[in-house]
Amino acid sequence: MSSDIPSLLLASLSPQSRKQAEQSLQTFSRQSNFLSHLLQLVLNPAQDGAVRLAGAVYLKNVVKQRWDEDDEFPVAEADKQALKPQLVPAMIALSSPNDKQLRIQIAEAVSLIAKSDFPHEWPDLIDQLVGSLSPTDFNVNVGVLETAHSIFNSWRSSTRSDELWSTINIVVNRFIEPFQQLFRFTMTELFATPSPPQPTFGLLAQTTLLLVELFHDLTCQDLPPNFEDGHEEYFDKVDGHFMRLMAWDPEALRTDRDEATPSIPSRIRTGIVEIAEMYVRLYPEVFERTASVEAFVRAVWELVGGGQQLGLAYDQLVSQSLRFISTAIRAGTYAELFRSRDTISGLIHGVIVPNVRLRTHELESFEDAPLEFVRGDLAVTEIATPRQAAADVVKALVASSFEVDTTEIVMAWVAQALAATDSEAWLGKDAAEYLFEAVAARGGTASLGVTATNVLVNIVQFFADNIFQDLQAPATSVHPVLQVDAIRYLYIFRNQLTKDQLISVLPLLSQRLTSDDTVVYTYAAIAIDRILSIRVGETPVSMFNMVDVREVAPQLINVLFGKIEAGSSPEKIAENDFLMRCVARVVLTSRTDLAGGYEALLQRLVAILGIISKNPSNPNFDQYIFETISALIRFIGPTVPSSIGVFEPALFGPFTIILQQDIDQYIPYVFQILAQMLALHQGEPTEYRALLPFLLTPAMWAQKGSIPGLVRLLQAFLARDAPNVPIESVLGIVQQRLVPSKVNEAWGFELLQAVVRYVPSEKLQKYMSSIIITLLTRMQNSKTSSYVYHFVHFLLYTVAINAEGLTPDYLIQAVESIQAGLWSQISTNFMIPQVPKLIAKDRKVAVVGLTRLLTQSDIILREPSVQAWPALFASLAELFKEPEHLSSKKEAEIDAAAGHTTIDLEEQAAGYQAAYSRLAAADAAPEDVVAYAGDVRAYVGRELASAQPSVKQLIGRADPDAVGWFVRGLTDSGYAVLLQ
Repeated sequence: MSSDIPSLLLASLSPQSRKQAEQSLQTFSRQSNFLSHLLQLVLNPAQDGAVRLAGAVYLKNVVKQRWDEDDEFPVAEADKQALKPQLVPAMIALSSPNDKQLRIQIAEAVSLIAKSDFPHEWPDLIDQLVGSLSPTDFNVNVGVLETAHSIFNSWRSSTRSDELWSTINIVVNRFIEPFQQLFRFTMTELFATPSPPQPTFGLLAQTTLLLVELFHDLTCQDLPPNFEDGHEEYFDKVDGHFMRLMAWDPEALRTDRDEATPSIPSRIRTGIVEIAEMYVRLYPEVFERTASVEAFVRAVWELVGGGQQLGLAYDQLVSQSLRFISTAIRAGTYAELFRSRDTISGLIHGVIVPNVRLRTHELESFEDAPLEFVRGDLAVTEIATPRQAAADVVKALVASSFEVDTTEIVMAWVAQALAATDSEAWLGKDAAEYLFEAVAARGGTASLGVTATNVLVNIVQFFADNIFQDLQAPATSVHPVLQVDAIRYLYIFRNQLTKDQLISVLPLLSQRLTSDDTVVYTYAAIAIDRILSIRVGETPVSMFNMVDVREVAPQLINVLFGKIEAGSSPEKIAENDFLMRCVARVVLTSRTDLAGGYEALLQRLVAILGIISKNPSNPNFDQYIFETISALIRFIGPTVPSSIGVFEPALFGPFTIILQQDIDQYIPYVFQILAQMLALHQGEPTEYRALLPFLLTPAMWAQKGSIPGLVRLLQAFLARDAPNVPIESVLGIVQQRLVPSKVNEAWGFELLQAVVRYVPSEKLQKYMSSIIITLLTRMQNSKTSSYVYHFVHFLLYTVAINAEGLTPDYLIQAVESIQAGLWSQISTNFMIPQVPKLIAKDRKVAVVGLTRLLTQSDIILREPSVQAWPALFASLAELFKEPEHLSSKKEAEIDAAAGHTTIDLEEQAAGYQAAYSRLAAADAAPEDVVAYAGDVRAYVGRELASAQPSVKQLIGRADPDAVGWFVRGLTDSGYAVLLQ
């Protein structure tokens, strides 16, 4: 193996040399034994630390991307078998505290491999782990337990299944006894008198933390008999391991209370309370055996109920403790613990109020890390801070049977806080408004806002009396925190305000966009985005249209761009994706109203794109800037046909640079937008043809994230310029890259649909047999339910579309040329069973395709194919049992562009991996390829009535139980489908 690898790993850390180094590493990574060699490099203490860490990360990424056999260059089986036995010893070799970062990367690689291979392809993994545990070396034990946790932790978020339970049972049978023995031994050593010296004491604590985490892993899906029978050992309210650890906080292991890193004892208690919360949800009957809930409630209350805020180091513990209380309240079983008004009052005043007040570090974050503050404040799906967790306790009380008492007590405190006039009154007002939001909201989501409210409070009146003044007042007269509170209130309760009320506050939000405070103008952008995305009831139609924003849209876009363009570097420009998302939303709402000034808007977008492409750093910002460009093309292109002549020269330049420099983060977007422009291009698309050789090179299809965009672009080429598309090359891509891949099979079928639709049948004829052979070969080698679905849909699509020469017998002859009688087998084994399973959007095509097969094919009326005719007819009838799915009405008939004002601009990916980032605005409205058939029931009736006598004879012989109702319905409608 080359000695160049260390230098290449170092070079991959530099933006200037990263691309070339990664390409070279990729070449080496395909050589035999590469991963084992790389692992030894990571384990070599003589190597540079940066090289070792880069090597560990690269090893993990190769496993992540290429362990699956479906990858184009999968890790060879021999290399897999060579690597796996080395991984657990590697974790032990890296057990030193100095190697923690290396150990984390290797542990993740172990977890990824175990998810794929354990237990069937890695049966000795657990035995390796258990055999490595040491009675004396706790450094080794930490490494072993970290490895085990990296494997088992994924169970917490896994869907229950027989396969998962089987895997867990294998682990429990081999792992749980040594686990319990180690837990008991560790507890004995941890509580020994005197306490063990350092570093042993710290290692014992670290071991205990991992044991607690593993206890959670092992019980998260079901309760193993060992833990159910030995429940008291862990949960006894006096002597249980967990209750002893809840009271354990030795001075020697404490950290600074104002530091962000919690102590190990604090993390242990956090883990135990998380387990207790899980038991309340999943195993309440077991939990009640030891009166543990009451004990945990007391322990948590003592911890967080002192009427004061604990330090930053305790945030995780406080948050988890409050989540436990919320869960216990919602469970209902423990209602008596919280029923009295005095208890609720004590909970609100002693626990909730102190924790909803902004902490010093949160105020520092507001000023010094504003975007981090915003993201944390918006993280409503994950209750991560004491402030959010305290609010959730209030929501739990309101949602249970304590709504009246809770509302009265909270509102009394809110009134008191709002009446304060001291120097910190603004902090009290912030807490009061936050607490009001908690007591007022009874249901909602991050994307929709609050959808149900507490009838005991008046949302609009509270806003008018206490909040509107902060939104309306000059920025310099109101603390920025209260300005943000006012904006957040609109963001949260936007569904409780009328359209007129919301339109009236848009200018005020626009003013806040001009603020110098990052949190203020960012929240204003978020609120505007969410308000403009509100839908009318349950319909897909947006509440706000271009007329509603006509007066404010230009100013909004100008101010937003001003904030974005003020960045001093590519990273700073792309830092605030909320601003770019708001631009996209305003454009999506304004639609064709921007036709008068789209050129200037496009120029600014192109300029920003040119800067950020020098160092892509924020995938969400990138998503929204390309979404904005796509939306402009979507709405301006058809309205101003000459605009494509503006878009193309403006975008071809930066797109060419992106493709030439292989900026892989942006390439999937470029292909989608090129497809959009090509579809709208006027005249011969000569400018695009030079792209075709480039698009059809194998290298372009190696990046998984590019494949959907490439397919869209080739579809556009076939639709606009089929005679100049090299069909052999396109089919080569389908046959070699797409259809054989489980990941990309759907894109392969989409491209095939475009081929059969746009390539003349006489030109296509010589390829049809090889296409069918490719599809059947994949069926034979790797049949899946999704593949069968796509295969059947493709066959029906091919005979359904109205393309000259593409008759049912055209397809059947291609199949029969491979093997006589093959069509009959396909009909019986695949088509007949699959047709009733077709989803709603595919059923109209299926009806037309089946009808043409049954009425327009001569071959299907001969042996052996005719044997399948009655069953195919029964499948056709089956589709009419849910006729609402066969309607040709579309969303476009409601409003040709309404759907595009309600595009969900959610984050498409969490990083720059190979994930496909779809541009919602680039998706054309689904085309009805069988629109020529009109009403499908009438179409079926007409085709059957005009069919030759032998078809009508077959109808008469069909099973009356399966099709009688259908035939009678057609006959009653005047269609003579039976032989007279």
